[in-house]
Amino acid sequence: MTENQKAQIRKLRAAGNGYGKIAQILGMSTNTVKSFCRRNPVTKTLEESHEEITFCENCGRAIKQIAKQKKKRFCCDKCRNEWWNAHLDQVKRKAVYDFKCPHCGTTFHVYGDKRRKYCSHACYIADRFNGGSHE
Repeated sequence: MTENQKAQIRKLRAAGNGYGKIAQILGMSTNTVKSFCRRNPVTKTLEESHEEITFCENCGRAIKQIAKQKKKRFCCDKCRNEWWNAHLDQVKRKAVYDFKCPHCGTTFHVYGDKRRKYCSHACYIADRFNGGSHE
């Protein structure tokens, strides 16, 4: 690789071009360009306009969004947990199951446990131990 090619790679990489685009322009292998950029401190400069800043829904702190990743809504786990605990009505509960109690026959809704059989502990004890108490 000549010094001229190295200078062109640095220039094209600084302009924001990827390895494949640089290799195509210079007529060389993508792996050659990639190896040169990794061995030498040649990095792609990111434009400031692509960086999006949003604010934490709980505390209002600024959050830098990374391009091509899922948008962050919260700055940390603490804020995420606080916000969801305060807004339980917005939780999308998908694992809701309907069952009929084998002891009393009532229909009941269960969230998250599809193996549940009884509507209450009292019905479980009554059915399991033929009406006896659990004491």
